[in-house]
Amino acid sequence: MILLTPIIITSLPLFIYVLFSKFKKKWDPRQEIVFESENFIIVNKQPDLKINSNKKSEPTVQTLLKQIYPNLANKRLFHEFYFPHRLDYSTSGILCIPKTKHACKKTSEAFSSRSTKKYYIALVRGLVSQIIVDINIPIGEDIKNPDIQKMCTAIEGNGNCKLPRNAQTIITVLEVGFFNDYFATKVLCRPVTGRRHQIRVHCCHLGHTIVGDYTYSNRKDVYPTRMYLHSLRLVLPTDIEYLDISTKDPFENIQEWKILKVIQNLQSGYINLDNYNTG
Repeated sequence: MILLTPIIITSLPLFIYVLFSKFKKKWDPRQEIVFESENFIIVNKQPDLKINSNKKSEPTVQTLLKQIYPNLANKRLFHEFYFPHRLDYSTSGILCIPKTKHACKKTSEAFSSRSTKKYYIALVRGLVSQIIVDINIPIGEDIKNPDIQKMCTAIEGNGNCKLPRNAQTIITVLEVGFFNDYFATKVLCRPVTGRRHQIRVHCCHLGHTIVGDYTYSNRKDVYPTRMYLHSLRLVLPTDIEYLDISTKDPFENIQEWKILKVIQNLQSGYINLDNYNTG
């Protein structure tokens, strides 16, 4: 498989990126609740927002949820709400918050048994040459960079990858085009496992870092005002409730993205990923 080396923009200094981040529109959880039942709350998390923090004054999913669900905030929980799965600070999209301990138990069991299906949409640097790519490479902690939380692939000869665990991501190409005049590819990703930074690390390993991923571009990709990775859909089968929740593609009709060719639509992408034998 031929994989083109991504082009990383380095023309603007880091303080411009930070400046744009400071002026982002404040997240209103009332507008971003995409589903609610007696068992679950599903929110569409904005990018650059922590799920929780030890600093009570810091805006997080936890503190913002407490504003509209004060009766659900459980003082016996360290972070007041149940968070059986997580999204990176820079990643936007679907996040499931069980309302009860029983619902949390059922959700955790579904994630542990890998009966859930998670789909992410991303813009990556360069042109991915195959319609489906299977990355089945262990991921561990990068001890070469102890000052930041960074992971790495445990390929042969990499002695800096601590405690690697099996990791598998299936990627299918949706569109190819240009992001601010540089080649890029829109992809749909299904992480079979759930390691920290898994999609970001596996895309980096392919040579196609996610647009705006400051950490895995070696701190060079500072121009975009966000990282272009979004949790698009979650299928959560439990015996208390079956969920299949999705959001719109947030990278559709954005000024920076110019489509050169549509490879397949989103529904075809879901089918390709679901039909792929994950082994």
